[in-house]
Amino acid sequence: MSFLICLAALFFLMGIAYRGFSVILFAPIAAMGAVLLTDPSAVPTLFSGLFMEKLVGFLKLYFPVFLLGAVFGKLVEVSGFARSIVGAVTGVLGEGRAIVAIVLVGAILTYGGVSLFVAVFAVYPFAAELFRRSDIPKRLIPGTIALGAFTFTMDTLPGTPQIQNIIPASFFKTDAYAAPWLGIIGALFVFGVGVTYLERRRRSAERAGEGYGEGHANEPQVVEDTITIPPLVALVPLLIVGIGNKLLLGWITAAYGEQASAALTPEMVAHPVTVPVKAVAAIWAVEGALLLGILATVILGWRNLAPRFAEGSKAAVAGALLAGMNTATEYGFGAVIAALPGFKTISDALSTIPNPLINEAVTVNVLAGVTGSASGGLSIALGALSGRFVEAAQAAGIPLEVMHRVASMASGGMDTLPHNGAVITLLAVTGLTHRQSYGDIFAITLIKTAAVFVVIGVYYLTGLV
Repeated sequence: MSFLICLAALFFLMGIAYRGFSVILFAPIAAMGAVLLTDPSAVPTLFSGLFMEKLVGFLKLYFPVFLLGAVFGKLVEVSGFARSIVGAVTGVLGEGRAIVAIVLVGAILTYGGVSLFVAVFAVYPFAAELFRRSDIPKRLIPGTIALGAFTFTMDTLPGTPQIQNIIPASFFKTDAYAAPWLGIIGALFVFGVGVTYLERRRRSAERAGEGYGEGHANEPQVVEDTITIPPLVALVPLLIVGIGNKLLLGWITAAYGEQASAALTPEMVAHPVTVPVKAVAAIWAVEGALLLGILATVILGWRNLAPRFAEGSKAAVAGALLAGMNTATEYGFGAVIAALPGFKTISDALSTIPNPLINEAVTVNVLAGVTGSASGGLSIALGALSGRFVEAAQAAGIPLEVMHRVASMASGGMDTLPHNGAVITLLAVTGLTHRQSYGDIFAITLIKTAAVFVVIGVYYLTGLV
């Protein structure tokens, strides 16, 4: 019965999301409904002491990354840098390669530090224009953007500043560049198979005589930039974020050591504020790199930014709040589900998998699917089980860098079920529904899930890290 309660809560939240309702509203309802069916007297205690604690704890650690990523992405958009990058990519590939062009643009933006939520807003206007010119069905845009922004640049390529690649660092004491060769191999697999799938879908629609279509919702109106930005200049802030992330990580570790402490008044000397540096160094590095990227974007693109800065920054803050709350709420939901008796049945079943890498991959994947959040499921899995994963890896002689890469990639597998916050945002921005476009998003989800096990196989066959 307890196991069925867990499943009921999950499918309820998935159904609600599929119908377009807010998970911020219904995630606590689903979580507390499951608690009500288990032990009614525990509802207020678990709501305040677990659901809200986990929600706030997640925001405490990661909201600055959401906020700075959103601001950086919005500035890249309104300054004309995003348009310049799109123009350069399409100029090289040609408009006939619209799918590959949009995948690459999304990949460049997100690997450069733009939040995947913000990348949706930045890429969509150009995707719509390219797909309209090429007469490709609009319903394929969500799957295309998802492949570019939600997959290999989110958690697979070494050095990506996305939060899904940062979370494992605090548990395994690694950094964002963990297991670079495995990451590159996984990224090539996802990109190659994903583009092949989407191109096959495009050709199928072309044979059926289906074009872009008419009467779509949320069709973008592209505003011309007042100042043309050279593509090489537009790439500078993205390079600063990527390189700055690596350099700052090394500097923070060297400058602060194991623990950072601060006492601003004589009264605080006895009880200074202390922070374990290893647990937050990767987060600090990403935040610092994004600040540098924001500064570079403002300096290089100010003439375009000046008349749009106020409204653009407001939109970025709103987007960060929505993205952060979506993820944090689902994290709270997952934490409550993990506290239910039925979850132990799931956990016990997963723990019987003997191979450490397979165990980790399946566990993270399942929890990301349950929570509907890559970062939420990853945080829950590593928060509860990282000690066991580390012990198993050390006993088997598996480098923790490999554990980092597998955990990160697994989080981006089944996380994109219908109740996922990024999926909901993507469909809302493009003006499409789950019924129209979710099938392609789910196909990309399956490809991404398969990539984790491909990487594990490559590690065991070659020993590459």
